[in-house]
Amino acid sequence: MLNEENWRKADRNLLSKMLQEFIYEEIFIPEMISEENGVLTYEWMDRKGSVYRFRARKRMFDSVSVLSETVEVLSDENRSMPSSMRFLFSIREEADMTGSTAGHLVREYLHTLLADTVISDKSKTAEELVELDYAELEGEMTGHPWITYNKGRIGFGYEDYLRFAPEKQEKVQISWIAVHRNIGTFHSVEDVCYDEVIGQELGGPAVDDFIKTLENKSLKPEEYYFMPVHIWQWNHSIVPMFAGEIAENSIVPLGEGADVYLPQQSIRTFVNMSDKEKFHVKLPMSILNTLVYRGLPGERTVIAPEVTAFMKDILEGDAYLKDECRVGLLGEVATMNVDHPVFSEVDGVPYQYQELLGVVWRESIYKALETCEHAITLAALLHVDHEDTPFVSKLIEKSGLTAEEWVKRLMHALLPPLVHFMYQYGTVFSPHGQNTVLVLKDFIPERIIMKDFVDDVNISDRPLPELGTLSDNLKAVLRTEEPEGLTQFILTGLFICHFRYLADILEDYEGLPESGFWQMAREEILTYQGRFPHLNDRFELFDLLRPTFTKLALNRNRMLDYGYEDGDDRPHASEHGEVTNALHRQEAAKMN
Repeated sequence: MLNEENWRKADRNLLSKMLQEFIYEEIFIPEMISEENGVLTYEWMDRKGSVYRFRARKRMFDSVSVLSETVEVLSDENRSMPSSMRFLFSIREEADMTGSTAGHLVREYLHTLLADTVISDKSKTAEELVELDYAELEGEMTGHPWITYNKGRIGFGYEDYLRFAPEKQEKVQISWIAVHRNIGTFHSVEDVCYDEVIGQELGGPAVDDFIKTLENKSLKPEEYYFMPVHIWQWNHSIVPMFAGEIAENSIVPLGEGADVYLPQQSIRTFVNMSDKEKFHVKLPMSILNTLVYRGLPGERTVIAPEVTAFMKDILEGDAYLKDECRVGLLGEVATMNVDHPVFSEVDGVPYQYQELLGVVWRESIYKALETCEHAITLAALLHVDHEDTPFVSKLIEKSGLTAEEWVKRLMHALLPPLVHFMYQYGTVFSPHGQNTVLVLKDFIPERIIMKDFVDDVNISDRPLPELGTLSDNLKAVLRTEEPEGLTQFILTGLFICHFRYLADILEDYEGLPESGFWQMAREEILTYQGRFPHLNDRFELFDLLRPTFTKLALNRNRMLDYGYEDGDDRPHASEHGEVTNALHRQEAAKMN
């Protein structure tokens, strides 16, 4: 509910998050003025004399955990302004942020505050959430744990927010268009064909109706593909920018399909709630959220089924991954893409205009589950309900295990398959909270299922024999990384972006020392390395246990480095200094 109490609570929490994450990224450096029982008191004065005073616990990976109830702002500045926005202006002066960047950031922060204010009124408890269906649970999450402007959603109006934001949990019907085969392309894995996809997703009666729609316009149905579109994208991007194609019947609106869907945290991915075994549907939405526009890059959409085949070939040929780890892969088995006829000819065109119209059909999570298995996104482990009860605490309680035993099971489910893909095949996922699905059995971590290959599969730039069979198409599209860059997807994508917060929750609520958490992660990796000594050279090449690694900075990227430039490629995380690795042997020794 949008009221003053919830607004002030959202503002206080956002300010605390900004303080915490800006310290980690060294956007500002406060002075430590005292320490008592492991709690540090910090103070920072901006250039106008406003003082920010707060307490925090020091955490590993050079982090702190700010205690939100201790934050004080001593200032003569405009008190009608949200405290989080006053802090942004303080940072702007300190960091020499441009007025353009500051203005756009204010917009993203205000959108985030609105969403957080509404979310704060949610009433489901952790007790209820641990029993909730996978697709419905996604709507209870609160967004990216690290990016402070995590629900900016530039492009949405308030009615769009109410209708399409995942936390609103409004079921939607997906619109369909016919696309002439002269401008649209269909791609799939070997054993999936266009007619099969459309027959499954639409059903015979709907297909017949759409064929009649085309015939009534004296058009030939066999010359067209049927393609889903998000109604927001249709209104805001497709009609204005493909008006010529619509006028000449290269694109023909057909109406809505019968099935209803729930949007997931990414906003543009939908789970079919009418038939959960049908594909998950990923559609472009040209809104700006958490650093990038949420379109579908044309070249990656085209190649997605081939990426799926490549990853599944690895899985099928590796008994360790398939039979021991039992890792699952949600394949992007079919796609369609339509390049814009004008934007595609503009050299250096902003990337958002190359991502306007396409679809990815992904295998359903529900078909990948076995008897008695329950799926959650990894992000759910960071959720704390309105009664201050963590989701993960309820899982531990219901599992009958101690916190230490439960975390050991988590590490064993997660780390071996992820590091095996990297060490043995020079290939990584981006295993952050949305891409990694944690499979539970009796509330205990059992295994993982990975998704989102088209955007987030990356390969080594070294001439590894396991990558020798890659097609020229894959080599041209997949992002290649030097060894440290490849390890960043685990070190930062998993450890910094997820485990850093999970360790914090487990220490505060379950009494599991943070040092013990990271020791378990280290031991799981060492156990894996002991199992595969023939990969010793790879353990050194892709070193997860080195003393430091490059610090990536997600907030700094938008605020200080990239800004709101409309470049021809998606912005990548900024690099700023180094971070101490809690898994390094010397750090591990200090834990004991």
